[in-house]
Amino acid sequence: MKIGAFFVFTLFTVAGHPQNTINSYKYVLVPQKFDFLKTNNEYGLNGTTRSLLEQKGFTVLWSDADLPATVAANKCAALKVEVTERKAMLTTNLTVVLKDCLGNIIFKSGEGRSREKEYNVAYDQALREAFSSLNNVPYKYDSTLAAQTQQPTPSSSTSPQAPISSPLAVTGISGTLYAQAIPNGYQLIDTTPKKVLTLLKTSVQDCFLAEIGAGTSNGIVFKKNGEWFCEYYKEGILVSQKLEIKF
Repeated sequence: MKIGAFFVFTLFTVAGHPQNTINSYKYVLVPQKFDFLKTNNEYGLNGTTRSLLEQKGFTVLWSDADLPATVAANKCAALKVEVTERKAMLTTNLTVVLKDCLGNIIFKSGEGRSREKEYNVAYDQALREAFSSLNNVPYKYDSTLAAQTQQPTPSSSTSPQAPISSPLAVTGISGTLYAQAIPNGYQLIDTTPKKVLTLLKTSVQDCFLAEIGAGTSNGIVFKKNGEWFCEYYKEGILVSQKLEIKF
């Protein structure tokens, strides 16, 4: 790929991490077993997690149960909850994380800790202390926010490495683009789904070399002040276009 010298000067871009709010979501999916546990609902953690989320005001569903039509049709309408453990001597340490359908962290609790020796008591105490962080965050479901932030993911039947026909020209890109991992980077697709850009990783965080459309021209995609931009030359003129990307 032939990249113009101007790309080198944009590698200083500042990274940001914009996030949605928990008020955008009515539903939360809870797994039957967290990754650090050996059995379903061990120490009652999954059941307690569900109960604490319901107390917060969410509509809580088991992730392996039959889902309401709203969530079944659009998995982005629900958050997923994860509870993680940090191993340490003499203490039990748990953290609660809420993620959207693309794996972005919407909420991360402070670490809940317990020095109790009995596992059932220690895990319960640590989980409830972690949830105290969530209890300090106001929550009220806002359907207007939901409409703005919850976009359906591209069809799962489309392989991330499969060629996607009819690539768009970079000019006039609108709507959210979804990043699918490929070797050395990502391909960005719209909801059709059609491939719009191919991003190749660089040594600088949040800065990618970009193949535009069918690879007939090149540019860069980078994050500046929390927003994504694509820059390239067209007929000797530098063009900069703002992008909406979901990783």
